[in-house]
Amino acid sequence: MDEQDLLERIQSLVEEEHRLRDTTSGGGGTEDDVDGGRARLAQLEAQLDQCWDLLRQRRAKKDAGENPDEAEPRPISEVEGYRQ
Repeated sequence: MDEQDLLERIQSLVEEEHRLRDTTSGGGGTEDDVDGGRARLAQLEAQLDQCWDLLRQRRAKKDAGENPDEAEPRPISEVEGYRQ
C-alpha cells in the first residue's frame, strides 16, 4: 500500500467514524444499535491508529533514505499500547 492508498484509507475510516459518531450521539437508535455503533467506533479508532502508525513508518523510512515499501503494519495490540 503506497502513501496515497494509505491516505485514502484513513480518509474513508474518518468519514465512517464521523457518520457513526453522528448516529450514536443522535439518540435515534435502539440500545443494541448504539452498542453496535460504539463497538464499531472502537474498531475504527484502532484501525486508524494502525494506519497512522504505518504512514509514520513509511515517511520515516523515506526520510532516512530507506525503502518505504518495507514498512509493515504493526499489530493493533502494539499500536494501541503507545503513549501519546
